[in-house]
Amino acid sequence: MDYEAERVSAEAAIAGADSLDALEALRVGYLGKAGSISALLKTLGGMSPDQRAADGPRIHALREGVSTALASRKAALEQAALDARLAAERIDLTLPAPQVPRGSVHPVSQVMDELAEIFADLGFAVATGPEIEDGWHNFTALNMPESHPARAMHDTFYFSDKTAEGEDVLLRTHTSPVQIRAMRATGGTQPLRIIAPGRVYRSDSDATHTPMFHQVEGLVIGEGIHLGHLKWTLETFLKAFFERDDIVLRLRPSYFPFTEPSVEVDVGYANSGGRRVVGGNGDDPGHGWMELLGSGMVNRHVLAAGGYDPDQWQGFAFGVGVDRLAMLKYGMNDLRAFFDGDVRWLGHYGFAALDVPTLSGGVGTVA
Repeated sequence: MDYEAERVSAEAAIAGADSLDALEALRVGYLGKAGSISALLKTLGGMSPDQRAADGPRIHALREGVSTALASRKAALEQAALDARLAAERIDLTLPAPQVPRGSVHPVSQVMDELAEIFADLGFAVATGPEIEDGWHNFTALNMPESHPARAMHDTFYFSDKTAEGEDVLLRTHTSPVQIRAMRATGGTQPLRIIAPGRVYRSDSDATHTPMFHQVEGLVIGEGIHLGHLKWTLETFLKAFFERDDIVLRLRPSYFPFTEPSVEVDVGYANSGGRRVVGGNGDDPGHGWMELLGSGMVNRHVLAAGGYDPDQWQGFAFGVGVDRLAMLKYGMNDLRAFFDGDVRWLGHYGFAALDVPTLSGGVGTVA
């Protein structure tokens, strides 16, 4: 048998295989159990020693040559198949990337985090309480008797239920009940410094009022506390929140049933592009005063309701709308948009999930 001619013929057939399936068929035909080269290898056992010495190396060389040709052709066909697949699946990097839906942090949540960050530097803890309150915590303990106008139906959302003590059940109208609960939790025996952020409810709705909104209230109880501590705390807080040092406050006498004396706090502002920008002295040309929050020294009756001896302990409290702070800082003009759930509005005013407030540092401590 002409082994060399057989090798050349086999290699030519292998080189002409145009697919992996065709190549596998040739491999089986040559090297399979019933293949032609496998049959030649089986004949070695019946040859004489001289014939085996002469034909054995030629048969093995034929087998090695065909195996090498098969492996080379298989690699070439696999590479060609990969190249064709890559060409078909290639990505045009010049095309714009598809839009990936993503959420955002609501401005109210962002401002809540900013407030917690600032007041943490001032040594305040964050206190929370129930949104469904009873009349004693929401009104009576805060020096609002039964006849007080704030108890009227047009201000408060009442439930038909009553507590076991006969108190009204309602949606809290402010976060001040949290102050009462925090004071009573101390037993009236230690200083207290808290903020109470959260949702509150009142029957009112227009461009600057909604039935549900957010407040943050602050409370400091200690010995020797006076209005100077209150003014310093508010100035320090507002300078850190609005990130500017030219915050000027004006305190005006006012009335709140839970503080005495009570003061309304105005802040200087300037008009810029149709919006109010907080900063500067309100008496300067081009500036004005804007009411921002209410505050005062904690009323003796409220201290007593919280378990403190008003002859030994004093305190101050303040409250401000979180939504209003967000509107002033980030240039929003309609409070109702906060609760519409418009994804376009949220996309514009919302914050990235990793946009963590970094306002802490250098704020100082309460004297």
